[in-house]
Amino acid sequence: MYAVIKSGGKQYRVAAGDTVKVESVDGDIGQQLKLTEVLTIADGDNLRFGAPFVSGAAVLATVMAHGRRDKITIFKMQRRKHFQKHGGHRQNYTELRIDSIG
Repeated sequence: MYAVIKSGGKQYRVAAGDTVKVESVDGDIGQQLKLTEVLTIADGDNLRFGAPFVSGAAVLATVMAHGRRDKITIFKMQRRKHFQKHGGHRQNYTELRIDSIG
């Protein structure tokens, strides 16, 4: 059994027992969250699609950790113009453990 959930503008395929790193979500470590933006639920051959979300469906997840991803280096340059610009970005994330799909 698996589900496709939407979190932080992205979609994730999850199953019970999986750990997934999603965009930063409010919640303390150890707190259980109820994710209601479920796009698809699959149980064997039985598929349920939402329009856009499956009504009455929810995924229970536990917050395992908060952190920051690796740095992405940004470098811009215009040749022959003596222009160089350096920058970087680190995105925050929340690690979730999927407990159940219902």
